[in-house]
Amino acid sequence: MIKRIFLDHPASVEESYFEHARFAAGFAFWLFLAAGAALIHALIPAAFDKTASRITADLYARTHNRGQ
Repeated sequence: MIKRIFLDHPASVEESYFEHARFAAGFAFWLFLAAGAALIHALIPAAFDKTASRITADLYARTHNRGQ
């Protein structure tokens, strides 16, 4: 059960537990920044007009087809 919870998914993308944790934490960091940019853009439309979409596109490119 421990293996299934903590190791199977990282192994499916050819990473160790800690490599996967680092990748996921970095992913969360960029999502947080994108959310902040989108919130500021909601209040000030001229600010960060493409930032959130650029970050999400980059994150998608980094994760698309991982583990396949």
